Parts: sequence; structure tokens; C-alpha cells
Amino acid sequence: MIDRKACLKAIARHVSDADIVLPVYSTAFDWLDIRPNPLNYMSHGAMGLASSHALGLALGRPDKRVIVLDGDGSLLMNLGTLVSTAEAAPKNMIHFVMENGTYEANGGHPIPGRGAVSFAGLARSAGYKNVYEFSDLKIFEQQVGAILNETGPVFVCLKIVSSGEQERDYSRLHGPQVRKAFKDALGAA
Repeated sequence: MIDRKACLKAIARHVSDADIVLPVYSTAFDWLDIRPNPLNYMSHGAMGLASSHALGLALGRPDKRVIVLDGDGSLLMNLGTLVSTAEAAPKNMIHFVMENGTYEANGGHPIPGRGAVSFAGLARSAGYKNVYEFSDLKIFEQQVGAILNETGPVFVCLKIVSSGEQERDYSRLHGPQVRKAFKDALGAA
């Protein structure tokens, strides 16, 4: 199992200021600390929809790399997005899923199928051609740069452990200033 913050730091080393990143829930707070950027798209409060939003952004902006940092509980809320993404086959979309077996943002309650569901298997069955699963940080760090440069859609399941307590200041995720910064950055790019 890998520490979520360590995974995010490994990803951040390969993300450019021009990339659109969609972090969700607990991951969003960590990502904002690691890599603040106006092109971070906050879909917090729309559990399960980050991957659908990422698909729309990837199709609408094929000139931009779109990276979704999803949670296992969030993805379970919208498994149909895997089939839609595989069918649309956006070349610029990379879908990371942080799998810790819990609805961490909602009190750490276990997800249905905890330990039995293979998210990588679901992505393969949906039609993703490039699917990865990691539970070792060193191996992930060695491969993440190449994975982020693959033609999408790409699916990566990261077996993580919680990073512990977080300060959850929701004003960092919501509000007109966050939406305006994203809109302005997307329009300028």
C-alpha cells in the first residue's frame, strides 16, 4: 500500500501548468497543497462525477492533457463512466483511482465490495487498452512519467492508505473565486 501524498507528489513531478487536473474529495485537499494551479478543476460535492467531467473536458479540449484523481468510492457512484470513456477514447485523458476501500471523506465507511472489486479489471472490461495497478511506490515512481505520456484513455489504480487527518477548508474548493480562476485559466490557454 502506498501513501496517497507520496503518489500525488510522484504525479505532480510530471504535470505541467497547462494540464487540467480534477482531484476529488480527500485527494483534492492534498493536491491543492502539493500543486496549486488555476487549471485544477474542483468537482467536490459531485460524488462520482469527476470522471464524467474529465471526459467532457478531454473531448472539449483535445489540446490539453486531462488528469482525473478519483477515489474508489467516487468511481463506484458512476461506473458507467468507464464504458463511456473507453467508447469515446479521448487520447488526452488519464484516470487515476486512489483505492483505499473507504468513503474516506464521509467518515471512512467501507465501500461495497471492499477488497473484492478489481477497479483495474472493471476498466479493462469496459474497454480501456492501457490499464495499470500499483501497490508499490518505487515501481509507480519509475513508471508514472511514461504512463502520463501514453495515448489515452489510460486507467491507473493506486492501492493507497489514508494520509491521516486533513484540514478541510472547503472555501479552497468552492466559491466563485475558484470557479472564476478555472474559467479564466481555461479561456487563456
